[in-house]
Amino acid sequence: MVTTAQPQWDASGFLKQQLLDCAARIESTTGDVALAEMFHSGMRNTLETTLTREPDGTTFVITGDIPAMWLRDSSAQMLPFLRFLGPAGGADAQELYGVLAGLSRRQFAYMAQDSYANAFNQSANGAAWDPADACEDPWIWERKYELDSLAFPIWLAHTVWRRTGRTDVFDDAVHAVLRTVVAQLRLEQDHENNSPYTFVRQTELPSETLQRDGRGPETGYTGMTWAAFRPSDDACVYSYNVPGNLFAAQALRLLAEIAGEVYGDAELAAGAVDLAGEITHGVATFGVVAHPVHGDIYAYEVDGLGGTLLMDDANMPSLLSLPLTGGLAADDPLYLATRAFILSPENPFFHEGLQAAGIGSPHTPPGYIWPIALAVQGLTTADREEKLRMLQLLRDTTGGTGLMHEGFDPNCPEQFTRPWFSWANSMFAELLLDYCGIGG
Repeated sequence: MVTTAQPQWDASGFLKQQLLDCAARIESTTGDVALAEMFHSGMRNTLETTLTREPDGTTFVITGDIPAMWLRDSSAQMLPFLRFLGPAGGADAQELYGVLAGLSRRQFAYMAQDSYANAFNQSANGAAWDPADACEDPWIWERKYELDSLAFPIWLAHTVWRRTGRTDVFDDAVHAVLRTVVAQLRLEQDHENNSPYTFVRQTELPSETLQRDGRGPETGYTGMTWAAFRPSDDACVYSYNVPGNLFAAQALRLLAEIAGEVYGDAELAAGAVDLAGEITHGVATFGVVAHPVHGDIYAYEVDGLGGTLLMDDANMPSLLSLPLTGGLAADDPLYLATRAFILSPENPFFHEGLQAAGIGSPHTPPGYIWPIALAVQGLTTADREEKLRMLQLLRDTTGGTGLMHEGFDPNCPEQFTRPWFSWANSMFAELLLDYCGIGG
């Protein structure tokens, strides 16, 4: 299951020089050599150890120490590189576009293969997270249905299109995938009566399988769309995940722009906008609850039958990340009230130790904090002092490795999970670029 870091693709001198130039600007802006060095090593790590340019022109991206490509992770890993895209440039500059467009093509091909799967193999080699899983498709590494697996590829393709003006990714096959996304999100509004999806894993861990013979917890109709698993790959406690639904609604709005402006498909665009409205209305009706201290806040999960879970999980889309993923303004009063809750001990996954405090996840050991959540905390505030504090905290909690991890012990950062986790490196880099005003 675990791979060894090996160079997969030799980035051009142009891209390597861009990273060196950015590191120099970071050092000049922050006066911190360590931050600049960590940026450079993390970005080079992503370029040189996670990307494979395939003969067909697509791009395969592993998440780090697992030899599979997650639709979610592979999109988020590219976040800081999007700042270097533009509408013009020479052959060297176009190389980055080729990498990102190639990733979109592979993502959409995987979605066409199975729109319920979350992670895929580089070839039809039959590798799997758990060989006993009931999935016979040799392309699929894992078939956990997560809303972000549909939303992130649309966000990536839309961002690349808007930054470059290029539409060559959007062929007839992608058009069909976009129709599938809208149809599936609508079908899963009534999972109880309509859905063919089940997931059963032979395990004693409730986070790794779905109850009721793989159908998941019982739900009532809300207008939101159902999910089996969270972005952490843990099973939902209640199957309407609020940050996932808000991200899905935002992705539908982006999809509508693609459908209307690129394909001239007014029917698909209107359907996507209508569905986004139904989902956001469902969140407003069922996903906002009154808290005795913070007032109205977003719940993390609900079931439409009265079940409500108040927490946040470190992985994106999270409640903390809603200004990045959910289309909310960072000064939205409901978001700010929710933020105050989730960055407090009242959130059961907010942890504080001798060297750090932040949001963790039930996916990792109890009490661990996630660097991704620390980076998101910095990216979703306008307070430069808080941004810098998050950067310095990330700098000082790598356990001596100089790279980000999945989670770490806030009392002893030398204790961590996943020594090679490219998504976390990219989120750290994105926060640094944001703080220094590099790209846009």
